[in-house]
Formats: sequence, C-alpha cells, structure tokens
Amino acid sequence: MEQAEKRQRGRPRAFSPSPDAGPVQSLDRALRILAIVARASGLSLSEIADQSGIAAATAYRMLTTLEAHGMVEFDRTEQLWSIGVETYRMGSAFLRGRKIVDRARVVMQDLMEKTGETANLGLAEDDCVVFVSQVETHQAIRAFFRPGTRTALHASGIGKAVLSHMDPERVAVLIDRLGLETYTDRTLATLPELMRDLTEARVRGWAVDDEERNLGMRCVAAAVFNEHGEPVGGVSVSGPTVRVTPERLAQIGPVVRDAAAEVTAMIGGRN
Repeated sequence: MEQAEKRQRGRPRAFSPSPDAGPVQSLDRALRILAIVARASGLSLSEIADQSGIAAATAYRMLTTLEAHGMVEFDRTEQLWSIGVETYRMGSAFLRGRKIVDRARVVMQDLMEKTGETANLGLAEDDCVVFVSQVETHQAIRAFFRPGTRTALHASGIGKAVLSHMDPERVAVLIDRLGLETYTDRTLATLPELMRDLTEARVRGWAVDDEERNLGMRCVAAAVFNEHGEPVGGVSVSGPTVRVTPERLAQIGPVVRDAAAEVTAMIGGRN
C-alpha cells in the first residue's frame, strides 16, 4: 500500500506541455516509452517518466496519444499504464508474415520449377494484397512484383482466391467500401460479375487473374489459411499470356492449389 500511495497518478497535477523539439525526437521518445511499458505489467506515470528520462507532462501527452491508437491502456482504478491490444495485433502480423515467408520459400521454389513461371506469396490486408516474397522464373519475359507491392483484392489472383473463401455478404460489404476500380477492359467491374467468378474459384480451389490488372499477364492463385480456417493470403504463379494460356490453366491450377495447401499445413493452418 505504501508503494502504491507514493506512485504519481496517471495525469500530472500541473500539465503544461512544452513544444515538440521535432517530429523525429518526438517519435523516438514515444517509442522509448512504448518499450518501457511493454517490459512491465503496469507502471505509473512517475515510473515511466523516471525510466525514460522524459518529463512527466511530456510523457503523459505521449501516453495519451498512444492510448488513442490502442498501443497502451490506462487502468483508472490502479492509475497504471500497460501495453495495449493494438501492439499485439501488430506483433501477430509480423510473426505471421515472417513465419509464412520463411516456411513457404521452399514450396515457392518448387512451384516455380514445376510451372516454369514466377511464384508469388501475398498476404491479405483489409483493403488489398501485399506481396511479401517471390521466386522468379528463369524465362527472359517474366512477371515481377517487388516485396511490399500492393494490389487490389478484386483484380489480383491472390486477392480473388482470398475473397472466394469469404462469406458473400462480407465480400459485398467490402466491395461497397472499396469499390471496383477498372485497370483494364478485362477487370471485373460489377459485383455480380465478381461474385460469379469467386464462386467458380471456390469450387475448383484456385482463382485466375485473366489480364484483369495488367494486359498480357495471367496469374493463377490459391488461398493460404490460418489455424481458424480463415484465408490470410495466398500463393500464385504469374506469367505472360503467351505462356500461361487458357489451355495451361487446368494444369497449373491444381499445382498452385497443392502448393497453397502445403504452406497452410506448414504454418499450422487448416482449410
């Protein structure tokens, strides 16, 4: 009890913040505070200020900003600051991505060798697909997606593979929010068109981007699932239409589907 009574409350008695010295310094201080809070199981404002070497008023302002973003939480009964749920989400996203990238590499290499085309790995975000890894084909003409490249859900193989395993109602709400931007004259620009395509993709187990994002390029993709059976990304092969012909789709599709199932198993997921 004596220790608790000595602790300074969550809000300083005299709160008169000084101007920021600069955006980089402010960010550095905020991250220092976040790291201190993360190492403990609840700290008072005075403890955070002492450990960080930052004035209580400045520390409080940064804590409330972090709280607004869900990075830290404040217990008003105990007057203690602790790590927030948003940091867990970010950490989980990092671990998920790293786990998939590391373990999928050998599968992607094998996929490239079996199909002769570039193999890709992408993770689904709220509004897009982010390419995180790629194994390029040895062919002179090939597809290339730099890691970190983002592409629309409705106009990419991986994006459509993910959407095909979501409830139609959820897809409709998502598309209503994001819209259906037209990239080529083959982009599926209406919801009924897209839904028909997703139904076909779900039945066969793989989706096709048929020049819907870039003319002259086709992509065949299948979804990767987490431990809850939710689609979190996908594996694909992409190449020029002169090689990835409509006739080859029936051959490539099952190979991609099997590769995605292998990655799913590697990360402890289930379909």
